Amino acid sequence: MTDVGSSLSVLVHAAARDRADAPAVVAGEQRLGWGELDAQVDRVAAGYAARGLALGDRVAVQLPNGVDWLRAALGALRAGLVVVPVNTAYTDPELEYVLTDSGAALLVATGDRPQVAGVPVLAGPPTDDAAPPAVPEAPGSLAVLAYTSGTTGRPRGAMLSAAALQANQEQCLRMDPPPVRPDDRVLLVLPLFHVYGLNAGFGLVAATGACAVLVESFDPVTSLEVMAREEVTAIPGAPPLYQAWLAVADAAGSDTGLRRAFAAVRIASSGAAPLPEDVWTAMRERAGVAVWEGYGLTEACPVVASTLATGRAKPNCIGGPVPGVELQLRDTALHEPPEDGEVSAPGDLAEDGPGEVWIRGANLFSGYWPDGADGPDAEGWLATGDLAYADEDGDLHLVDRRSDLVLVSGFNVYPAEVERVLDAHPAVAESAVIGVPDARTGAAVRAVVALRPGARLGLEELREHAAASLARYKVPTSVHVLAALPHSLTGKVSRARLRELGLARADDEPTAGGDGDR
Repeated sequence: MTDVGSSLSVLVHAAARDRADAPAVVAGEQRLGWGELDAQVDRVAAGYAARGLALGDRVAVQLPNGVDWLRAALGALRAGLVVVPVNTAYTDPELEYVLTDSGAALLVATGDRPQVAGVPVLAGPPTDDAAPPAVPEAPGSLAVLAYTSGTTGRPRGAMLSAAALQANQEQCLRMDPPPVRPDDRVLLVLPLFHVYGLNAGFGLVAATGACAVLVESFDPVTSLEVMAREEVTAIPGAPPLYQAWLAVADAAGSDTGLRRAFAAVRIASSGAAPLPEDVWTAMRERAGVAVWEGYGLTEACPVVASTLATGRAKPNCIGGPVPGVELQLRDTALHEPPEDGEVSAPGDLAEDGPGEVWIRGANLFSGYWPDGADGPDAEGWLATGDLAYADEDGDLHLVDRRSDLVLVSGFNVYPAEVERVLDAHPAVAESAVIGVPDARTGAAVRAVVALRPGARLGLEELREHAAASLARYKVPTSVHVLAALPHSLTGKVSRARLRELGLARADDEPTAGGDGDR
Protein backbone atom coordinates (compact mmCIF):
# COMPACT_ATOMS: atom_id res chain seq x y z
CA MET A 1 0.00 0.00 0.00
CA THR A 2 1.25 3.47 -0.88
CA ASP A 3 1.55 6.22 1.69
CA VAL A 4 -1.84 7.60 2.64
CA GLY A 5 -2.20 11.34 2.24
CA SER A 6 -4.95 13.76 3.07
CA SER A 7 -6.82 13.63 -0.25
CA LEU A 8 -7.24 11.47 -3.32
CA SER A 9 -4.84 13.71 -5.22
CA VAL A 10 -2.14 13.02 -2.62
CA LEU A 11 -2.73 9.29 -3.04
CA VAL A 12 -2.18 9.68 -6.79
CA HIS A 13 1.07 11.52 -6.15
CA ALA A 14 2.23 8.81 -3.74
CA ALA A 15 1.40 6.08 -6.25
CA ALA A 16 3.30 8.01 -8.93
CA ARG A 17 6.31 8.23 -6.65
CA ASP A 18 6.25 4.52 -5.81
CA ARG A 19 4.92 2.99 -9.03
CA ALA A 20 5.33 5.59 -11.78
CA ASP A 21 5.20 3.12 -14.66
CA ALA A 22 2.54 0.83 -13.22
CA PRO A 23 -0.86 1.02 -14.95
CA ALA A 24 -3.22 3.43 -13.24
CA VAL A 25 -6.14 3.85 -15.61
CA VAL A 26 -7.52 1.99 -18.59
CA ALA A 27 -10.38 3.85 -20.28
CA GLY A 28 -11.16 2.57 -23.77
CA GLU A 29 -8.07 3.26 -25.85
CA GLN A 30 -6.54 5.48 -23.16
CA ARG A 31 -3.95 3.90 -20.89
CA LEU A 32 -2.14 5.93 -18.26
CA GLY A 33 0.52 4.99 -15.73
CA TRP A 34 0.52 6.59 -12.30
CA GLY A 35 3.29 8.98 -13.30
CA GLU A 36 1.34 10.17 -16.34
CA LEU A 37 -1.87 10.61 -14.38
CA ASP A 38 -0.06 12.55 -11.67
CA ALA A 39 1.47 14.91 -14.24
CA GLN A 40 -1.92 15.54 -15.81
CA VAL A 41 -3.44 16.27 -12.41
CA ASP A 42 -0.69 18.86 -11.83
CA ARG A 43 -1.56 20.63 -15.09
CA VAL A 44 -5.26 20.73 -14.24
CA ALA A 45 -4.55 22.07 -10.74
CA ALA A 46 -2.49 24.82 -12.34
CA GLY A 47 -5.35 25.44 -14.77
CA TYR A 48 -7.80 26.07 -11.93
CA ALA A 49 -5.32 28.42 -10.27
CA ALA A 50 -4.87 30.30 -13.54
CA ARG A 51 -8.62 30.93 -13.60
CA GLY A 52 -8.37 32.62 -10.21
CA LEU A 53 -10.07 29.95 -8.13
CA ALA A 54 -9.16 30.21 -4.46
CA LEU A 55 -8.70 27.69 -1.66
CA GLY A 56 -12.08 26.21 -0.68
CA ASP A 57 -13.97 27.28 -3.80
CA ARG A 58 -16.42 24.68 -5.06
CA VAL A 59 -16.02 23.09 -8.50
CA ALA A 60 -18.93 21.04 -9.81
CA VAL A 61 -18.04 18.12 -12.08
CA GLN A 62 -20.74 16.69 -14.36
CA LEU A 63 -18.89 14.31 -16.66
CA PRO A 64 -19.24 10.63 -17.55
CA ASN A 65 -16.76 8.10 -16.17
CA GLY A 66 -13.40 8.60 -17.83
CA VAL A 67 -9.98 10.17 -17.60
CA ASP A 68 -11.47 13.67 -17.85
CA TRP A 69 -13.59 13.06 -14.76
CA LEU A 70 -10.52 12.00 -12.81
CA ARG A 71 -8.45 14.90 -14.08
CA ALA A 72 -11.18 17.43 -13.27
CA ALA A 73 -11.81 16.14 -9.73
CA LEU A 74 -8.25 15.26 -8.75
CA GLY A 75 -6.94 18.52 -10.16
CA ALA A 76 -9.48 20.44 -8.10
CA LEU A 77 -8.43 18.62 -4.93
CA ARG A 78 -4.77 19.26 -5.65
CA ALA A 79 -5.55 22.97 -6.03
CA GLY A 80 -7.25 23.01 -2.62
CA LEU A 81 -10.76 23.21 -4.08
CA VAL A 82 -13.91 21.33 -3.09
CA VAL A 83 -15.35 18.85 -5.59
CA VAL A 84 -19.12 18.78 -6.10
CA PRO A 85 -19.89 15.60 -8.07
CA VAL A 86 -23.06 15.99 -10.17
CA ASN A 87 -25.23 13.18 -11.46
CA THR A 88 -25.02 13.09 -15.26
CA ALA A 89 -28.76 12.30 -15.40
CA TYR A 90 -29.77 15.54 -13.70
CA THR A 91 -32.14 17.82 -15.57
CA ASP A 92 -31.46 21.55 -15.77
CA PRO A 93 -33.61 22.40 -12.72
CA GLU A 94 -31.80 19.78 -10.62
CA LEU A 95 -28.39 20.94 -11.82
CA GLU A 96 -29.25 24.58 -11.19
CA TYR A 97 -30.33 23.77 -7.62
CA VAL A 98 -27.04 22.01 -6.82
CA LEU A 99 -24.96 24.80 -8.36
CA THR A 100 -26.88 27.49 -6.50
CA ASP A 101 -26.99 25.68 -3.15
CA SER A 102 -23.28 24.80 -3.21
CA GLY A 103 -22.22 28.25 -4.39
CA ALA A 104 -20.13 26.58 -7.10
CA ALA A 105 -17.59 28.85 -8.78
CA LEU A 106 -17.24 26.64 -11.86
CA LEU A 107 -18.95 23.73 -13.61
CA VAL A 108 -16.90 21.25 -15.65
CA ALA A 109 -19.29 19.48 -17.99
CA THR A 110 -19.91 18.33 -21.52
CA GLY A 111 -21.68 20.60 -24.01
CA ASP A 112 -21.13 24.14 -25.17
CA ARG A 113 -23.18 26.25 -22.75
CA PRO A 114 -21.24 29.27 -21.49
CA GLN A 115 -22.95 29.18 -18.09
CA VAL A 116 -25.69 27.55 -16.02
CA ALA A 117 -27.48 29.46 -13.27
CA GLY A 118 -24.81 32.14 -13.59
CA VAL A 119 -21.98 29.64 -13.09
CA PRO A 120 -19.29 29.52 -15.82
CA VAL A 121 -19.09 26.19 -17.67
CA LEU A 122 -15.93 24.55 -18.99
CA ALA A 123 -16.13 21.74 -21.55
CA GLY A 124 -13.47 19.65 -19.85
CA PRO A 125 -10.90 20.33 -17.15
CA PRO A 126 -8.67 23.43 -17.54
CA THR A 127 -4.91 23.01 -17.98
CA ASP A 128 -1.85 25.17 -17.59
CA ASP A 129 1.88 24.48 -17.87
CA ALA A 130 2.72 26.44 -14.72
CA ALA A 131 3.55 24.67 -11.47
CA PRO A 132 0.48 23.63 -9.46
CA PRO A 133 -0.37 25.84 -6.47
CA ALA A 134 1.19 24.96 -3.13
CA VAL A 135 -1.63 23.78 -0.88
CA PRO A 136 -1.07 23.06 2.83
CA GLU A 137 -2.01 19.63 4.17
CA ALA A 138 -5.41 19.89 5.85
CA PRO A 139 -6.94 16.44 6.40
CA GLY A 140 -9.94 17.85 8.25
CA SER A 141 -10.86 20.26 5.48
CA LEU A 142 -13.84 19.77 3.20
CA ALA A 143 -12.89 17.78 0.11
CA VAL A 144 -16.13 16.57 -1.46
CA LEU A 145 -19.64 18.00 -1.26
CA ALA A 146 -21.82 15.02 -2.19
CA TYR A 147 -25.48 15.81 -2.76
CA THR A 148 -27.87 13.22 -1.42
CA SER A 149 -31.42 13.25 -0.13
CA GLY A 150 -31.30 13.79 3.61
CA THR A 151 -34.19 14.65 5.89
CA THR A 152 -35.78 17.31 3.67
CA GLY A 153 -37.35 17.21 0.25
CA ARG A 154 -34.36 18.80 -1.48
CA PRO A 155 -30.98 17.12 -2.00
CA ARG A 156 -28.50 18.16 0.67
CA GLY A 157 -24.76 18.46 0.39
CA ALA A 158 -23.04 15.92 2.64
CA MET A 159 -19.74 17.45 3.72
CA LEU A 160 -17.02 14.81 3.29
CA SER A 161 -13.61 15.73 4.63
CA ALA A 162 -10.35 14.40 3.25
CA ALA A 163 -9.80 12.65 6.58
CA ALA A 164 -13.19 10.92 6.49
CA LEU A 165 -12.64 9.67 2.94
CA GLN A 166 -9.20 8.42 3.90
CA ALA A 167 -10.58 6.73 7.03
CA ASN A 168 -13.05 4.69 5.02
CA GLN A 169 -10.31 3.60 2.61
CA GLU A 170 -8.23 2.37 5.54
CA GLN A 171 -11.23 0.67 7.15
CA CYS A 172 -12.03 -1.23 3.95
CA LEU A 173 -8.43 -2.22 3.35
CA ARG A 174 -8.17 -3.71 6.84
CA MET A 175 -10.65 -6.43 5.87
CA ASP A 176 -9.24 -9.85 5.01
CA PRO A 177 -9.16 -10.33 2.12
CA PRO A 178 -9.09 -6.63 1.18
CA PRO A 179 -11.48 -5.53 -1.56
CA VAL A 180 -8.55 -4.12 -3.58
CA ARG A 181 -4.88 -5.17 -3.69
CA PRO A 182 -1.95 -3.48 -5.52
CA ASP A 183 -2.00 -6.10 -8.29
CA ASP A 184 -5.75 -5.79 -8.95
CA ARG A 185 -7.42 -4.53 -12.11
CA VAL A 186 -10.62 -2.98 -10.80
CA LEU A 187 -13.71 -2.54 -12.95
CA LEU A 188 -15.14 0.94 -12.32
CA VAL A 189 -18.51 0.95 -14.02
CA LEU A 190 -20.20 2.51 -10.98
CA PRO A 191 -20.53 6.26 -11.60
CA LEU A 192 -17.69 8.31 -10.16
CA PHE A 193 -20.19 11.04 -9.23
CA HIS A 194 -21.54 8.63 -6.58
CA VAL A 195 -19.42 8.25 -3.46
CA TYR A 196 -19.51 4.47 -3.86
CA GLY A 197 -17.75 4.66 -7.21
CA LEU A 198 -15.59 7.59 -6.11
CA ASN A 199 -14.20 6.35 -2.79
CA ALA A 200 -14.96 2.62 -2.50
CA GLY A 201 -13.98 2.41 -6.17
CA PHE A 202 -11.27 4.82 -7.27
CA GLY A 203 -10.28 5.74 -3.71
CA LEU A 204 -9.22 2.16 -2.98
CA VAL A 205 -7.47 1.94 -6.35
CA ALA A 206 -5.43 5.06 -5.57
CA ALA A 207 -4.72 3.98 -1.98
CA THR A 208 -3.22 0.69 -3.20
CA GLY A 209 -1.71 1.78 -6.52
CA ALA A 210 -3.90 -0.73 -8.37
CA CYS A 211 -5.33 -0.20 -11.87
CA ALA A 212 -8.77 1.22 -12.61
CA VAL A 213 -10.57 -0.14 -15.67
CA LEU A 214 -13.03 2.68 -16.34
CA VAL A 215 -16.27 2.13 -18.26
CA GLU A 216 -18.00 5.32 -19.39
CA SER A 217 -21.55 3.99 -19.23
CA PHE A 218 -22.87 0.58 -18.38
CA ASP A 219 -23.69 -1.78 -21.21
CA PRO A 220 -23.86 -5.40 -20.01
CA VAL A 221 -22.53 -6.97 -23.21
CA THR A 222 -19.68 -4.49 -23.68
CA SER A 223 -18.68 -4.56 -20.01
CA LEU A 224 -18.42 -8.37 -20.06
CA GLU A 225 -16.12 -8.08 -23.08
CA VAL A 226 -14.00 -5.46 -21.28
CA MET A 227 -13.74 -7.67 -18.20
CA ALA A 228 -12.50 -10.62 -20.26
CA ARG A 229 -10.10 -8.56 -22.38
CA GLU A 230 -8.58 -6.61 -19.46
CA GLU A 231 -8.59 -9.61 -17.09
CA VAL A 232 -10.47 -7.72 -14.40
CA THR A 233 -9.83 -9.10 -10.92
CA ALA A 234 -12.01 -6.95 -8.65
CA ILE A 235 -15.53 -5.58 -9.06
CA PRO A 236 -17.29 -3.09 -6.78
CA GLY A 237 -20.83 -3.53 -8.04
CA ALA A 238 -24.54 -3.10 -7.44
CA PRO A 239 -27.52 -5.43 -7.94
CA PRO A 240 -28.56 -4.09 -11.39
CA LEU A 241 -25.11 -4.92 -12.79
CA TYR A 242 -25.23 -8.56 -11.74
CA GLN A 243 -28.83 -8.88 -12.89
CA ALA A 244 -27.96 -7.47 -16.31
CA TRP A 245 -24.95 -9.75 -16.73
CA LEU A 246 -27.06 -12.80 -15.91
CA ALA A 247 -29.69 -11.60 -18.39
CA VAL A 248 -27.03 -11.43 -21.14
CA ALA A 249 -26.16 -15.06 -20.45
CA ASP A 250 -29.84 -15.99 -20.50
CA ALA A 251 -30.29 -14.28 -23.86
CA ALA A 252 -27.23 -16.05 -25.24
CA GLY A 253 -28.46 -19.38 -23.97
CA SER A 254 -25.06 -20.07 -22.45
CA ASP A 255 -22.97 -19.09 -19.44
CA THR A 256 -19.72 -19.35 -21.41
CA GLY A 257 -19.32 -15.60 -21.91
CA LEU A 258 -20.28 -14.92 -18.31
CA ARG A 259 -17.69 -17.35 -16.99
CA ARG A 260 -15.03 -16.02 -19.36
CA ALA A 261 -15.62 -12.47 -18.09
CA PHE A 262 -15.37 -13.57 -14.45
CA ALA A 263 -12.50 -16.02 -14.97
CA ALA A 264 -9.88 -13.73 -13.44
CA VAL A 265 -12.16 -12.11 -10.85
CA ARG A 266 -10.69 -12.49 -7.37
CA ILE A 267 -13.39 -10.61 -5.53
CA ALA A 268 -16.83 -9.22 -6.40
CA SER A 269 -18.90 -7.08 -4.08
CA SER A 270 -22.32 -5.49 -4.13
CA GLY A 271 -23.75 -2.47 -2.40
CA ALA A 272 -26.07 0.52 -2.83
CA ALA A 273 -29.20 -1.69 -2.66
CA PRO A 274 -30.14 -5.16 -1.38
CA LEU A 275 -29.00 -7.99 -3.65
CA PRO A 276 -31.83 -10.47 -4.37
CA GLU A 277 -31.09 -13.96 -3.12
CA ASP A 278 -31.71 -15.54 -6.54
CA VAL A 279 -29.11 -13.23 -8.09
CA TRP A 280 -26.59 -14.02 -5.33
CA THR A 281 -27.15 -17.74 -5.89
CA ALA A 282 -27.02 -17.50 -9.69
CA MET A 283 -23.70 -15.63 -9.62
CA ARG A 284 -22.17 -18.35 -7.44
CA GLU A 285 -23.54 -21.21 -9.53
CA ARG A 286 -23.25 -19.76 -13.03
CA ALA A 287 -20.38 -17.25 -12.89
CA GLY A 288 -18.37 -19.13 -10.28
CA VAL A 289 -17.99 -16.17 -7.90
CA ALA A 290 -19.28 -15.38 -4.44
CA VAL A 291 -20.66 -11.84 -4.27
CA TRP A 292 -19.76 -10.15 -0.98
CA GLU A 293 -22.60 -7.86 -0.03
CA GLY A 294 -22.22 -4.65 1.93
CA TYR A 295 -24.08 -1.65 3.25
CA GLY A 296 -23.24 2.01 3.35
CA LEU A 297 -24.41 5.56 2.93
CA THR A 298 -23.01 8.73 1.46
CA GLU A 299 -22.62 10.20 4.94
CA ALA A 300 -20.20 7.38 5.83
CA CYS A 301 -17.95 7.78 2.77
CA PRO A 302 -19.69 5.24 2.16
CA VAL A 303 -18.93 1.72 3.49
CA VAL A 304 -20.37 0.74 6.89
CA ALA A 305 -20.68 -3.04 6.84
CA SER A 306 -19.78 -6.00 4.65
CA THR A 307 -19.83 -9.78 4.64
CA LEU A 308 -16.11 -9.42 3.90
CA ALA A 309 -15.75 -8.12 7.46
CA THR A 310 -17.13 -11.38 8.87
CA GLY A 311 -15.77 -13.73 6.21
CA ARG A 312 -19.22 -15.26 5.78
CA ALA A 313 -20.82 -14.72 2.38
CA LYS A 314 -24.57 -15.13 2.84
CA PRO A 315 -27.55 -14.09 0.74
CA ASN A 316 -29.64 -11.18 2.03
CA CYS A 317 -26.90 -10.33 4.50
CA ILE A 318 -24.64 -7.30 4.99
CA GLY A 319 -22.27 -9.02 7.44
CA GLY A 320 -20.77 -6.85 10.12
CA PRO A 321 -19.23 -3.40 10.52
CA VAL A 322 -15.92 -2.84 8.77
CA PRO A 323 -12.88 -2.46 11.07
CA GLY A 324 -12.93 0.92 12.78
CA VAL A 325 -16.69 1.43 12.55
CA GLU A 326 -18.85 0.98 15.65
CA LEU A 327 -22.44 -0.11 15.08
CA GLN A 328 -25.43 -0.33 17.40
CA LEU A 329 -28.97 -1.52 16.81
CA ARG A 330 -31.16 0.77 18.87
CA ASP A 331 -34.80 0.64 19.83
CA THR A 332 -36.69 2.31 17.02
CA ALA A 333 -39.24 3.93 19.30
CA LEU A 334 -37.00 5.30 22.07
CA HIS A 335 -33.80 5.82 20.08
CA GLU A 336 -31.88 4.78 23.14
CA PRO A 337 -28.62 2.78 23.16
CA PRO A 338 -28.43 -0.60 24.90
CA GLU A 339 -28.69 -0.31 28.67
CA ASP A 340 -25.01 -1.07 29.25
CA GLY A 341 -23.98 1.54 26.68
CA GLU A 342 -21.98 -1.02 24.72
CA VAL A 343 -22.20 -2.11 21.10
CA SER A 344 -24.97 -4.65 20.58
CA ALA A 345 -23.76 -8.19 21.10
CA PRO A 346 -24.28 -10.78 18.35
CA GLY A 347 -27.88 -11.91 18.22
CA ASP A 348 -29.16 -9.26 20.66
CA LEU A 349 -32.09 -8.35 18.42
CA ALA A 350 -32.48 -11.61 16.52
CA GLU A 351 -35.57 -12.55 18.55
CA ASP A 352 -36.78 -9.15 19.72
CA GLY A 353 -37.03 -7.67 16.23
CA PRO A 354 -35.06 -5.17 14.20
CA GLY A 355 -33.43 -2.03 15.51
CA GLU A 356 -32.30 1.18 13.91
CA VAL A 357 -28.70 1.19 12.73
CA TRP A 358 -26.56 3.81 14.49
CA ILE A 359 -22.90 4.17 13.56
CA ARG A 360 -19.77 5.90 14.80
CA GLY A 361 -16.35 6.19 13.18
CA ALA A 362 -13.73 8.47 11.67
CA ASN A 363 -15.36 7.99 8.26
CA LEU A 364 -18.52 9.94 9.10
CA PHE A 365 -19.36 13.19 7.36
CA SER A 366 -19.18 16.64 8.95
CA GLY A 367 -22.89 17.35 8.61
CA TYR A 368 -24.80 18.95 5.78
CA TRP A 369 -23.74 22.02 3.86
CA PRO A 370 -23.24 24.77 4.72
CA ASP A 371 -23.36 24.77 8.53
CA GLY A 372 -22.82 21.11 9.44
CA ALA A 373 -26.45 20.53 10.44
CA ASP A 374 -27.69 17.03 11.30
CA GLY A 375 -24.23 15.51 11.56
CA PRO A 376 -23.10 13.00 14.21
CA ASP A 377 -24.27 13.75 17.74
CA ALA A 378 -22.08 15.00 20.58
CA GLU A 379 -20.75 11.47 21.16
CA GLY A 380 -20.07 10.90 17.48
CA TRP A 381 -23.07 8.67 16.72
CA LEU A 382 -25.17 8.97 13.57
CA ALA A 383 -28.67 7.54 13.17
CA THR A 384 -29.06 6.04 9.70
CA GLY A 385 -32.81 5.53 9.79
CA ASP A 386 -32.28 2.00 8.44
CA LEU A 387 -33.56 -1.08 10.23
CA ALA A 388 -31.62 -4.31 10.66
CA TYR A 389 -31.46 -7.40 12.83
CA ALA A 390 -28.60 -9.69 13.81
CA ASP A 391 -28.88 -13.42 13.14
CA GLU A 392 -27.53 -16.22 15.34
CA ASP A 393 -24.01 -15.61 13.98
CA GLY A 394 -24.22 -11.90 14.74
CA ASP A 395 -24.42 -11.08 11.03
CA LEU A 396 -26.65 -8.17 10.07
CA HIS A 397 -29.66 -8.28 7.76
CA LEU A 398 -31.43 -5.15 6.54
CA VAL A 399 -35.20 -5.34 6.78
CA ASP A 400 -36.22 -1.85 5.69
CA ARG A 401 -34.91 1.44 4.45
CA ARG A 402 -35.72 4.87 5.76
CA SER A 403 -39.45 5.16 6.14
CA ASP A 404 -40.03 7.34 3.10
CA LEU A 405 -36.93 7.28 0.94
CA VAL A 406 -37.13 5.18 -2.21
CA LEU A 407 -33.83 3.53 -3.19
CA VAL A 408 -33.70 3.11 -6.97
CA SER A 409 -30.53 1.32 -8.17
CA GLY A 410 -28.71 2.68 -5.14
CA PHE A 411 -29.82 6.29 -5.61
CA ASN A 412 -32.06 8.02 -3.08
CA VAL A 413 -35.36 9.40 -4.32
CA TYR A 414 -37.01 11.67 -1.79
CA PRO A 415 -40.82 11.72 -2.21
CA ALA A 416 -41.25 15.41 -1.38
CA GLU A 417 -39.03 16.42 -4.31
CA VAL A 418 -41.06 14.34 -6.76
CA GLU A 419 -44.35 15.45 -5.23
CA ARG A 420 -43.52 19.13 -5.75
CA VAL A 421 -43.09 18.44 -9.46
CA LEU A 422 -46.26 16.34 -9.74
CA ASP A 423 -48.32 18.92 -7.86
CA ALA A 424 -47.37 21.51 -10.48
CA HIS A 425 -49.35 19.62 -13.14
CA PRO A 426 -52.67 21.42 -13.73
CA ALA A 427 -54.67 18.17 -13.43
CA VAL A 428 -53.18 17.17 -10.07
CA ALA A 429 -54.83 18.36 -6.88
CA GLU A 430 -52.49 16.49 -4.56
CA SER A 431 -49.90 13.75 -4.79
CA ALA A 432 -47.90 11.31 -2.70
CA VAL A 433 -44.92 9.19 -3.69
CA ILE A 434 -44.08 5.77 -2.29
CA GLY A 435 -41.70 2.99 -3.25
CA VAL A 436 -42.68 -0.39 -4.63
CA PRO A 437 -40.45 -3.46 -4.98
CA ASP A 438 -38.78 -3.84 -8.36
CA ALA A 439 -36.81 -6.92 -9.40
CA ARG A 440 -34.36 -4.93 -11.53
CA THR A 441 -33.71 -1.73 -9.56
CA GLY A 442 -34.59 -2.82 -6.03
CA ALA A 443 -37.41 -0.30 -5.83
CA ALA A 444 -39.43 1.85 -8.18
CA VAL A 445 -41.28 5.13 -7.74
CA ARG A 446 -45.08 5.02 -7.57
CA ALA A 447 -47.18 8.18 -7.58
CA VAL A 448 -50.57 8.25 -5.87
CA VAL A 449 -52.56 11.27 -7.00
CA ALA A 450 -55.91 12.95 -6.49
CA LEU A 451 -57.11 14.85 -9.55
CA ARG A 452 -58.87 18.17 -9.78
CA PRO A 453 -62.64 17.98 -10.43
CA GLY A 454 -63.36 16.82 -13.97
CA ALA A 455 -59.68 16.29 -14.81
CA ARG A 456 -58.25 13.28 -16.62
CA LEU A 457 -54.61 12.30 -16.70
CA GLY A 458 -52.68 9.62 -18.56
CA LEU A 459 -49.63 7.85 -17.21
CA GLU A 460 -47.38 8.95 -20.04
CA GLU A 461 -48.53 12.54 -19.78
CA LEU A 462 -47.64 12.63 -16.08
CA ARG A 463 -44.32 10.88 -16.74
CA GLU A 464 -43.42 13.41 -19.44
CA HIS A 465 -44.28 16.23 -17.06
CA ALA A 466 -42.06 14.74 -14.36
CA ALA A 467 -39.20 13.97 -16.76
CA ALA A 468 -38.89 17.66 -17.64
CA SER A 469 -37.69 18.40 -14.10
CA LEU A 470 -36.45 15.10 -12.68
CA ALA A 471 -33.74 12.58 -13.48
CA ARG A 472 -35.10 9.42 -15.08
CA TYR A 473 -34.70 7.26 -11.96
CA LYS A 474 -36.93 9.69 -10.02
CA VAL A 475 -39.77 9.62 -12.57
CA PRO A 476 -42.75 7.50 -11.43
CA THR A 477 -43.04 4.19 -13.24
CA SER A 478 -46.65 3.72 -12.13
CA VAL A 479 -49.54 5.90 -10.99
CA HIS A 480 -52.53 5.12 -8.79
CA VAL A 481 -55.43 7.58 -8.76
CA LEU A 482 -57.65 8.06 -5.69
CA ALA A 483 -60.64 10.34 -5.18
CA ALA A 484 -58.81 11.77 -2.15
CA LEU A 485 -55.56 11.05 -0.34
CA PRO A 486 -55.48 10.07 3.35
CA HIS A 487 -54.15 12.67 5.77
CA SER A 488 -52.64 12.59 9.23
CA LEU A 489 -54.01 14.49 12.20
CA THR A 490 -51.67 17.36 11.35
CA GLY A 491 -53.04 17.61 7.83
CA LYS A 492 -50.12 16.00 6.01
CA VAL A 493 -50.63 13.28 3.41
CA SER A 494 -50.07 9.95 5.16
CA ARG A 495 -47.73 7.81 3.10
CA ALA A 496 -47.89 5.18 5.86
CA ARG A 497 -51.66 4.92 5.35
CA LEU A 498 -51.13 4.44 1.62
CA ARG A 499 -48.84 1.53 2.39
CA GLU A 500 -51.44 0.10 4.77
CA LEU A 501 -53.95 0.27 1.90
CA GLY A 502 -51.66 -2.03 -0.08
CA LEU A 503 -50.51 0.55 -2.63
CA ALA A 504 -46.84 -0.32 -2.09
CA ARG A 505 -47.31 -3.89 -3.31
CA ALA A 506 -45.61 -5.00 -6.50
CA ASP A 507 -48.30 -7.51 -7.45
CA ASP A 508 -50.30 -5.01 -9.48
CA GLU A 509 -49.26 -2.87 -12.41
CA PRO A 510 -51.31 0.31 -12.28
CA THR A 511 -51.58 2.94 -14.96
CA ALA A 512 -53.15 6.38 -14.67
CA GLY A 513 -56.74 7.40 -15.25
CA GLY A 514 -59.75 7.38 -12.93
CA ASP A 515 -60.19 6.16 -9.38
CA GLY A 516 -58.18 3.02 -8.64
CA ASP A 517 -55.33 1.30 -10.49
CA ARG A 518 -55.06 2.73 -13.99
